[in-house]
Amino acid sequence: MFANKQEELDYITKKIVKIQILGAPGTIMLGLAFYAIFGAQGDAFHPLLNDMNVVYSMLGLGVVITVWEFMTFWKLIKQKKKLQSELSNK
Repeated sequence: MFANKQEELDYITKKIVKIQILGAPGTIMLGLAFYAIFGAQGDAFHPLLNDMNVVYSMLGLGVVITVWEFMTFWKLIKQKKKLQSELSNK
């Protein structure tokens, strides 16, 4: 699939950046949900953040996205470290 180890390393690096971009909404949802639960106390800057059904849904979805991002990110980091050590041993 890859011509050499450096190409594979570049591909993994690009994939890590994509995963981080795709995971950003999950982190934002977690932050907004925690703000609504612990900080706003019924006086949020947006009316949806005052509805606890919406807030708990955001919290659940944010957790799912963040866990997916972490698991995918962890696998890619392990592959990247392995490739880097193989490249440095040459």
